Amino acid sequence: MRPYNFGGLDYALADPARAKIVILPISYDATTTFKAGAREGPRAIISASRELEFYDEETGYEVYKLGIATLPELTPVNSSPRDMVEKVKETALFWISKGKFVVMLGGEHLMSLGIIKAHAQLCKNFSILHLDAHTDLRLQYENTSYSNACVMRLALKYAPVVSVGIRALSKEEAEFIDNRKIPIFYAKDIKKNFSKVLNNLLTYLNEKVYLTIDLDCFDPSQMPAVGTPEPGGLDWYEVTNIIKEIAQKKDIIGFDVVELCPQTGLVSADFLAAKLVYKTLSYIFAFKET
Repeated sequence: MRPYNFGGLDYALADPARAKIVILPISYDATTTFKAGAREGPRAIISASRELEFYDEETGYEVYKLGIATLPELTPVNSSPRDMVEKVKETALFWISKGKFVVMLGGEHLMSLGIIKAHAQLCKNFSILHLDAHTDLRLQYENTSYSNACVMRLALKYAPVVSVGIRALSKEEAEFIDNRKIPIFYAKDIKKNFSKVLNNLLTYLNEKVYLTIDLDCFDPSQMPAVGTPEPGGLDWYEVTNIIKEIAQKKDIIGFDVVELCPQTGLVSADFLAAKLVYKTLSYIFAFKET
């Protein structure tokens, strides 16, 4: 029986003291709407990851050899979403300060704010690359600003945000985008001229980039297991080619993959999320060494 950790790695490669990479699972979805269940996402990703091939065919790299430690799930704070964000921040800050590359698995997208705040405390002048179907730029949602629908509005306090794959937003968000001149790359435009969008995207990003991936950036035909699926999304190669280009041209300082809402019997969605995590790590560290 392979160990229960990301990749099913032996202890020597999964030891947090030695590993270069740490996986931080956040099983929390208190502010999600429409379809709950994202709290089960981290476990599903970790379980599926135990079936991954470790050799990346694009880069020829085996990133697992750097060590990938899977931390225990962070115990939820029941007092408020704001307090849970702070707990994520302090946990991430502890590991980043030790020189670890932290990957957060959600759970709901609001928890990304915690790790963004941790990076902002240690790193200046980075950008946030936000892959999502939704802009998440509401000032409030259901009478609170601490909602997954507001996470990028909150994140703007710490770093500029560039959003990619968008195809759903409110009028309030559209007006905010126009007023603040926030760069938004809509899914329909990516479908029309991928290379042009990719070139434009790079011009808006600082040298250092934090990457946050809501799995509903994918089209539901490839990723149906999300709480708020939107038609007209990106496909596997569009998403991974964006990440590959950013990893080649910029310095990705951390990332998260959030909002997997597992469906019974639909293992392909769990595996897609797990492979996306490993593929992103392969790009980041293969290109750091070239």
